Amino acid sequence: MLLEALYHVPRDKWAYAYDPATIHLRVRTRKNDVDSVVAMTGDKYDWERTYFEITMEKAASDEMFDYWECAVRPKYKRLSYGFRIHDGKDTVYMVDSGITWDYPHPPAGYFEFPYIHEIDVFKVPEWAKEAVFYQIMTERFANGDPDNDPPGTEEWGGQPAVDNYFGGDLQGVLDHLDDLVELGINAIYFTPLFRSPSNHKYDTVDYKQVDPHFGDNELLKQVVDACHERGIRVMLDAVFNHCSEQFPPFQDVLKHGEQSKYADWFHVNKFPCEVKDGIPTYDTFGFFGNMPKFNTANPEVKEYLLDVAEYWIKEIKLDGWRLDVANEIDHHFWREFRQIVKSANPDAYIVGEVWSDSLNWLLGDQFDSVMNYPFADKVLEFFNGNMDGLAFANQIGGLLMRYPQQTNEVVFNLLCSHDTPRLLTRLGEDKRRMKLSVVFLFTFMGTPCIFYGDEVGLSGDGDPDCRQCMEWDPEKQDLDLYDFYRMMISLRKNFPALRQGRFRFLQANRNDPSIVYERADDQYHFIIWMNNSEEKRTLSHPIVTTDWYDALLDEPVKPVDGTMHIELEPYGYRILCRKLKSS
Repeated sequence: MLLEALYHVPRDKWAYAYDPATIHLRVRTRKNDVDSVVAMTGDKYDWERTYFEITMEKAASDEMFDYWECAVRPKYKRLSYGFRIHDGKDTVYMVDSGITWDYPHPPAGYFEFPYIHEIDVFKVPEWAKEAVFYQIMTERFANGDPDNDPPGTEEWGGQPAVDNYFGGDLQGVLDHLDDLVELGINAIYFTPLFRSPSNHKYDTVDYKQVDPHFGDNELLKQVVDACHERGIRVMLDAVFNHCSEQFPPFQDVLKHGEQSKYADWFHVNKFPCEVKDGIPTYDTFGFFGNMPKFNTANPEVKEYLLDVAEYWIKEIKLDGWRLDVANEIDHHFWREFRQIVKSANPDAYIVGEVWSDSLNWLLGDQFDSVMNYPFADKVLEFFNGNMDGLAFANQIGGLLMRYPQQTNEVVFNLLCSHDTPRLLTRLGEDKRRMKLSVVFLFTFMGTPCIFYGDEVGLSGDGDPDCRQCMEWDPEKQDLDLYDFYRMMISLRKNFPALRQGRFRFLQANRNDPSIVYERADDQYHFIIWMNNSEEKRTLSHPIVTTDWYDALLDEPVKPVDGTMHIELEPYGYRILCRKLKSS
């Protein structure tokens, strides 16, 4: 047993309150090095009468480690605990005071979870667990009112450029809400809607005015009301890292320099504010001189932006904020942001744009979720044939162990966005591979999001090509793909096991492109079979129960002599389900 690989700390993702009565514990061991891990638990004030043991489950693995997990419901909301670790021949104990071969007499030196304070429990919006999001770039979704088209608006469906317009607006969204309901969508993520000189609107000039090319504030209220009437939640994009160079306070800094009363609203390294050899003398988003970066530690800036966040929550009954370039803003700001937003709407869903490990923002005091680009990268790498089943299972296992379970249940899973090539393009225009990746998206833990138009076969390379106009002509839509999306959304919405149930790989081997995995709760058990290869495959797995059926075809599927054999076409999949006796 490699003792150096054993790891646990009594905090963050390793020991946390899942709800007001339950503590989750995790332990790390070297991969394939340990047979079992037992959590030894009790109350430090009454150890003998409260002592009980829990055999931990191997919840996930990555390339180097196994991760063991259990849920504990302590009698008095406090917990002392240690771990007994077996490798078949040896036993060691891990407690707060260290790792020992000898039994450590409890509770002195044991790990502690002092008390479950309900106010400290990381609560995420329950509705986000049920949500299927649809990302809309309003400028490219539908032109419902030609009267507000910007000058030079081009014909709908033309080639996107960094600076051209096609006239999409909020009226166009309003006109097509019933189409989204028909697809099964129950949440919309809008990219920025506020006044801005660009087509993408990520350089804001007025944070309290809807861009006139999209409509006005009253029309946005109508859209949100119409969404809520249809059971659709609405999340807007908050661009608080930076603004437009046309933002009035920055214009004042350009005019008055150090004498401007707004000079400290921005990170100015040298006056005057200008761009020299491509590098601004002030901090910006990237090196774009037209997007100066806010100094969010400045009390006036903080007050201004937090007022914006609260204003839209109250003004239109907003359901959530997506936070642009969230990792480049200080944590103090986000902590106050959460307090303001949750006070205005306790059910608001807060999603940060962070492209890497985001645990620092996901400990209950800042975001509920992040845009899970690492998930997209691993899924697309696998379904493009660039890793085998074992490598994929290891990568997904590592992602699941990054965060507490409540975050995993609402992490914002996407396969493409306005910042990446389109899904179909990322998968080599192969619709079979695309379908496999979408099946995984909708049968995996987390909150799925579709980028507008993926469901009808839009393709496109990186920005700006990925920002194509939505295709509304049925003759030009991929209706087979649309029906597939509609079917997968319906399946997910009909079965809580696909949203919040246990996830585990059952089969994922080296040099094998196929995978088999399960989702299960106390009512339904799903097994998903995937053949990620050009060859026909028959996948087999031991299964004793005989009451399985195909969840999409609604026909029985029986094992033979205790083994299920599933024949799959190239890039084929099968979703089996059984209702548990206890339900």
